[in-house]
Amino acid sequence: MPLTIYGSPFSTCTRLVVLICKEKQIPFNFVLVDITKGEQKAPEYVDKQPFNKVPYIVDDDGFALYESRAIARYLIKKYANQGTPDLIPSDLQAEALFEQGASIESFNFNPPASGIALEKIVKPLLALRTDEKTLERRLVELNEKLDVYDVILGKQKYLAGNKLTLADLQHLPHGTLLFTNGCGDLFTSRPNVARWWNELISRPAWQEVTTYFNPVA
Repeated sequence: MPLTIYGSPFSTCTRLVVLICKEKQIPFNFVLVDITKGEQKAPEYVDKQPFNKVPYIVDDDGFALYESRAIARYLIKKYANQGTPDLIPSDLQAEALFEQGASIESFNFNPPASGIALEKIVKPLLALRTDEKTLERRLVELNEKLDVYDVILGKQKYLAGNKLTLADLQHLPHGTLLFTNGCGDLFTSRPNVARWWNELISRPAWQEVTTYFNPVA
């Protein structure tokens, strides 16, 4: 039985895991968890993911794992010899630069990007009021971070050097959410970021993810 992903098309973390499966050419089954009905809080779900989040996976040998970044790393290492190569480099220094790039995404991009998505996209969908001050603060923060990205990407092709890694791909789920909901200038207004971003969103694997989750995407 192939890998099984338990997730939601509305979840950016689910999309990251599916993206890695597409990049690494990993067959998978997808089990929909309807988070709008609270299915992630069911006892049988919490048994696998105690924080009531999506996604989690069950591998073909019964191994279960949650947290999307951990899942991505596990799949990349397990299927190192197929699909897109070197998403996590094996060379010591290249791996260190990858870890640096992954940390940049986790601690400099993701917090403001997810904060913007919450205020600008998620709250309106839930008929909740947007906190305009928080939204503005998060936008200022992400603009400042992307100014630094533009400097880094002016010196190298990708965040961890001149080869694509998971550090770059981790930006796609939240970045695309912002890009398609009125925040495209965050990416297009900086030449080096724009070049990098356009390459990422044009990747066949990401296009497959978008198609896979239509019409939600």
